[in-house]
Amino acid sequence: MGSGAKLMDVLPATLPAVSLTRLESTMNSNAPRKSLAGIFVLCWLGLLADGYDLYVYGATLPGLIGQPPFSVTPAGAGAVGSLALVGMLLGSLIVGTLTDRLGRRRIFVSALALFSLAMLACSMAPTWELFAAFRFIACFGVGGLLPTAVALTNEFAPPGRKSLVLGAVLTGPATGTVVASLTSLALLESSGFRPVYAIGAGGLLLVPFAWFLMPESPQFLRTQLRNAEADSIEAAYGLPRTTEAPASAARVSPTRALFVNGTGRTTVLLWAITVLSLLTIFGVSTWLPQIMRTAGFGVGSSVSFLLAYSVGAVVGTVLASVASQKFGPRPLVIVGFISAAAALLLMSANPPAALMTVLAAVAGFGGLGTQNMINDYIAQFYPAASRATGLGWALAVGRIGAIAGPTYGALLVSFGGGVPVAATAFAAPAVMGAALMLALRIRTAKRSAPQEAELVA
Repeated sequence: MGSGAKLMDVLPATLPAVSLTRLESTMNSNAPRKSLAGIFVLCWLGLLADGYDLYVYGATLPGLIGQPPFSVTPAGAGAVGSLALVGMLLGSLIVGTLTDRLGRRRIFVSALALFSLAMLACSMAPTWELFAAFRFIACFGVGGLLPTAVALTNEFAPPGRKSLVLGAVLTGPATGTVVASLTSLALLESSGFRPVYAIGAGGLLLVPFAWFLMPESPQFLRTQLRNAEADSIEAAYGLPRTTEAPASAARVSPTRALFVNGTGRTTVLLWAITVLSLLTIFGVSTWLPQIMRTAGFGVGSSVSFLLAYSVGAVVGTVLASVASQKFGPRPLVIVGFISAAAALLLMSANPPAALMTVLAAVAGFGGLGTQNMINDYIAQFYPAASRATGLGWALAVGRIGAIAGPTYGALLVSFGGGVPVAATAFAAPAVMGAALMLALRIRTAKRSAPQEAELVA
């Protein structure tokens, strides 16, 4: 028996037909047939693979520098680390913008497949030059996945719980770092770097699931005036209906939208903050194992500090997302930067190994955990039609810091400053990031409807 027949059995015959139609429509729209959890799990798993493939380089440096078959120097390793991050810059910039033009789903699947295949190629590279080329391609795909996954998560997350859901999903990269560290601890000394990179190709297993199960974002569909498809997906997942974009919305490109209606100042400040954040993250995560090794720790102990850094990032992101739901992401970004700076400055005193491990965990919260809160802040600031572009451009410009980080660390290692010099040097950009976030003021005045529609085009 259909829902209409059931309603007729229990409702008075005098109820107007139009009221019955509206009631049935309301009941159907509030009865989701599909769970949102699958979308968030796919995004989390994709970001876990993303984090593994990105941070595995730092975890395997002790097995690459001066070790066969490549026997690279610290300067050569730093150069390849920076070159690969140029790939991330291009991936964030190009793929992030394409996400707002071609859709979240297709770009998510394509980026995931690309960097997973490149990781498999890295594991089989016969020369250092080919390894560097495949690493560049992998980082291009890694750079493109994050803005796409963040946009998807933000747009499917229930209203009022976006920071919580996005914070949970953004533990994916840090969890991937933990897995990369554990894998390196288990395999690097005994088997070398190749199996560690081969495991990074595991993201290929997610590709068919993402292709067949990942829906397109209704908010993106509305910016393309595909309102019937958006209605269908919202009904299937029990989502509140988003506002339709008017035909005039297409006048403003996603890139130009980052600077219209008074958003330009905030956009530039967010870029600068991301530069400082990524410089700290990639400098510390790339060189922390090697810096600890030069301080007298073994390969296993050195990688364990990166593991502590990663665990701190995971736990810190979860706690920060809970607090962010109440206070907003901005205060958490400031707290994170200050935590990273304080932890690194204390590490410069070269304390005992146990305290050093704790400080590495705090630095992880202040590093990768802070960047996750920055991503949350950006995702909530930009509207749907320019959200992935805003994330992509911020991360692309931020890659300037990411590119500088490994080379910056290589110089510190080459000069022989050891832990005190390196820790103090990486605390400086964290302090600057906190200062810029304190200076950031978002315009909270409500935009008029025509302005809002034009901005989200």
